[in-house]
Amino acid sequence: MKAPAKKAASKFSKKSASKVRPKSAPAPARKPAPPSNLLKRILASLDDDKAQNVITIDLQGRSALCDAAVIASGRSSRHVGAMAEHLARRLKESGYGTRPVSGQTQGDWVLVDAGDVIVHLFRPEVRDYYDLEGMWSVGSRK
Repeated sequence: MKAPAKKAASKFSKKSASKVRPKSAPAPARKPAPPSNLLKRILASLDDDKAQNVITIDLQGRSALCDAAVIASGRSSRHVGAMAEHLARRLKESGYGTRPVSGQTQGDWVLVDAGDVIVHLFRPEVRDYYDLEGMWSVGSRK
């Protein structure tokens, strides 16, 4: 019985040795992904709430945390907090569940974790200080 097993093993090794795959060419440059439904809802909510200087940063392949980050400014702490509250409520009503919101009580920098998209809402002077756009190398917004 051991002899047939050896034949099968030797046939397998001959076949696998003859099927050596050549190295493939490098992958072409990726095109930016089209905006997801989640991202479209977030941008629509911020537009409805009159967010200022809205920037979307594509982070696919650059970060394991999320696929995109949205950075926007509000006119005051109250405006920033209200935008975050409205965004979290609209996402929940759209079926995305309850989204964690951090920093809403101070209103200087509020982060809404929407899963594949992280939303940063700032007062203008706080946004200038932290300069997230510069950190992700997407250019200056000034």
